[in-house]
Amino acid sequence: MKELYIDFDGVILDTIPHLYQAADEAGVERSDEKFYETFDFKTILKDENILNDSINCIQKIIESKKFNVSILTHINSLQEGIDKVEYLRRFFKDITIILVPKKISKTKMIHTRGSILIDDYAHNLREWESEGGISVRFSQKRNGKGFLVVNKLDQIIEMF
Repeated sequence: MKELYIDFDGVILDTIPHLYQAADEAGVERSDEKFYETFDFKTILKDENILNDSINCIQKIIESKKFNVSILTHINSLQEGIDKVEYLRRFFKDITIILVPKKISKTKMIHTRGSILIDDYAHNLREWESEGGISVRFSQKRNGKGFLVVNKLDQIIEMF
């Protein structure tokens, strides 16, 4: 079984536009680390922000038995991590969730060689490939930016 890591923000839930809007409304730079450390993530971790049926797609991936599925997500604060875990546990009782401090590369948290990462952020995908991993870009518009691309997570089943 192949290791499959799925990013959270921008892949499972559409959180980034909401974060940027909140930063704009607060009058802070979108890169302001302090803002994200104190932001109430529960306000955006809502079912209406699910991207392209991602929760059901993850369940289909698990049921395919082709992959050992984990969620690999950057966090800005411990509370953000707690909120994400609580949200995901509503749907998945037995899935590995790996919380990565924002200042650390995802490649430093797990063994990447031969493992697949589905992420929407090209920088993460480049780092993943540089460590011997297989990168798949999640893009609703199917813009791969040079990577394999999916716009629904369960498309990975037919790719590998």
